[in-house]
Amino acid sequence: MAKALNKNQIQHGIILNAYPDSLGGHMAYLIDLLSGDHFKDVFQSIYLLPTLFNSDLDRGFSIIDYNLNDALVQKEDLDKLKSKGIGLKLDIVLNHLSVGAQEFKNLMMHGDASPYVDFFIDWNRFWQGKGTLNEHGVIVPDQEFKEKLFTRKPGLPILQVPFPDHSFRPYWNTFYQKVKLRETFISAACQQLNSEKAEIEVLYNSIEQALINGHNPTKAIESLGFSTADVVPIIREHLLLLGQMDLNAQRPEVWSYYLNTFKKLSDYGGQIIRLDAFAYLHKAVGEPNFFNLPETWDYLNRLKEMAQEFSLVLLPEIHTQYGKHLHDQVSAEGFPIYDFFLPGLIIHTIENKDKHALLGWAQEIQEKGFKLINMLGCHDGIPLLDLDGDPDQKNAGQGLLNTTQIEDLIEKIVGRGGRVKNLFGPDGEKIAYYQVNATYFSALGEDADKMLMARALQLFMPGTPQIWYLDLFGGTNDYKAADAEKGNHKEINRTNLTHDQIQSSLNNSLVKQQLELLKFRALHPAFNGTLTIGDCVEHHLIDICWRYQDQWAQLQVNLQEKSINLMHS
Repeated sequence: MAKALNKNQIQHGIILNAYPDSLGGHMAYLIDLLSGDHFKDVFQSIYLLPTLFNSDLDRGFSIIDYNLNDALVQKEDLDKLKSKGIGLKLDIVLNHLSVGAQEFKNLMMHGDASPYVDFFIDWNRFWQGKGTLNEHGVIVPDQEFKEKLFTRKPGLPILQVPFPDHSFRPYWNTFYQKVKLRETFISAACQQLNSEKAEIEVLYNSIEQALINGHNPTKAIESLGFSTADVVPIIREHLLLLGQMDLNAQRPEVWSYYLNTFKKLSDYGGQIIRLDAFAYLHKAVGEPNFFNLPETWDYLNRLKEMAQEFSLVLLPEIHTQYGKHLHDQVSAEGFPIYDFFLPGLIIHTIENKDKHALLGWAQEIQEKGFKLINMLGCHDGIPLLDLDGDPDQKNAGQGLLNTTQIEDLIEKIVGRGGRVKNLFGPDGEKIAYYQVNATYFSALGEDADKMLMARALQLFMPGTPQIWYLDLFGGTNDYKAADAEKGNHKEINRTNLTHDQIQSSLNNSLVKQQLELLKFRALHPAFNGTLTIGDCVEHHLIDICWRYQDQWAQLQVNLQEKSINLMHS
């Protein structure tokens, strides 16, 4: 196997991106697959998504703890990876922890007496004196503060949490949640409250609906003639509560938690650590609470100092419009960045047979010296919002693509079965599209020639290529998975492949040709050198060449004919 990436080689090599169970159902199978002839010398690192750890929601990103998920991976598997020279890229989810984490369970059990009472963010305490308590027991921030808030979902970002003193308190919950009052509540309440089933069913429905809507159910309980002191203990016993609870980064114990997590990830063999949702971490009244400045820089530099103790490379993950130039700022602070612009640019290039936006971005990467990781597909959607200009600026045309071009891309991908994910404001209004969920192959109309062009273009762009496993195997949209859980469109592009599916796909021409391109990219020395873009007048012709000493590798793409020509010394 090729030598694993290190902090001085982040521009080189290729990273496989997968869940531990994406290929064959277990990490051990994935390792055996990489050891076989088809994959020999292709990948230098694996980005293992966080179902590697114990989690309960959002396919791994609701972390319970960073211990290994024994059902999918053993420590011996990670040791075997290391022995084969394959490095690890792992996640630390900075902004939140699961309600199933022992820290949050301790808070729910002991309330104000818990040592973790300030580990998470009590919404009402945060906004005390800066808003108005509504009829549902939640402080609504004053309009001057509320209108600045950047939220990910409709309504206020809260989850109602039952406390041992029979109160409910809203806690900050930016991302996912699931709330379900088990039907066993009905029989238990009938017995303990000595009430008729029909009466308890009304109580059950009122409580569950209040909690789902983020409301304190106390008012509903009392309006039906029941005592909260009697009902809340029954709720606590029968409530299924899932959620990603925001951490209070103002507290030193949270930073101790990060330090301990870095150590654990390093012990697993982690080399590159993706900082998931870091931009939401700093919170302050009067700020958007997304990439607050300058405090976010303080946090990132503090994290970098901690990571250096374990020789870890940090990769901040951020989605925002190109026109805001936050990627420039992150790079200027000395961090590698994700190229979230490339997936949409390549689709635009292929579908419109126009290279200018893509090659303009390649030129900018070189001029500014960005160190980045690029991709086509990933565990998230295809990020099209990122290509736009700054919506807060009056001047148009500040994006890599304009709004009309982006909307055309969205329409095309949705027409091929994709699903749109939007962002919402605190009043529930849509404020922007965010990403389109689809496999990359389906987004290209399941056209093998287009997929091969896309892969070749990715591999010849500057940066470290990261390969989503499903793209490699020509995966198509999984509508059944996307529809199984309302609103969770991401599962459309997360299909686990069985042994039989993998072996069958390895005989597929598209898979074989991608593997040939990947092996070429991984082994040819030209990619250690410099990139030159040929001066072709025609919009549909692309000519890219890498040179290192007397070695060269050249890619010619004809967008009109959907053809690629690879030449090398």
